[in-house]
Amino acid sequence: MRVRLITVGSKMPGWVEEGYREYSRRLGGDVRLELVEIPLGKRSKGSDISRLQEKEAGQMLAAIGSGDHVVTLEVLGKPWSTEKLAENMDGWLHSGRNVSLLVGGPEGLHVSCLARSDLRWSLSPLTLPHPLVRVVVAEQVYRGWSILHNHPYHK
Repeated sequence: MRVRLITVGSKMPGWVEEGYREYSRRLGGDVRLELVEIPLGKRSKGSDISRLQEKEAGQMLAAIGSGDHVVTLEVLGKPWSTEKLAENMDGWLHSGRNVSLLVGGPEGLHVSCLARSDLRWSLSPLTLPHPLVRVVVAEQVYRGWSILHNHPYHK
């Protein structure tokens, strides 16, 4: 199964790239984690934020694989325990579908991304910095995988 993490923003600090890379590298052959970075439109005082967000959303939606199960990460989504994530991953593996996880930019996800969502997941009621979300999601996907494979990492 391929889990594609589609995020708005690029040019992350080294610690973000290193953390993401470490957890994605640890995954076994049955789950691959791929990162798709959508460039953040330039924001300034006079920017048309809705137009920028719509453009970013179009690129995000285009990056979703055909037939993918789409999960949006958003504050108003459902909070999952790691065990619930592992249960969801198990279902996705058995369904034969790949998964696309969508993380929006500074203003969140555009309504078109929310409309495409099959599930809405909240990492926390806190507002998290988008770079940190990449590392947290990669670690949780790895932790969910470790539960499914009885790997000692989760213990």
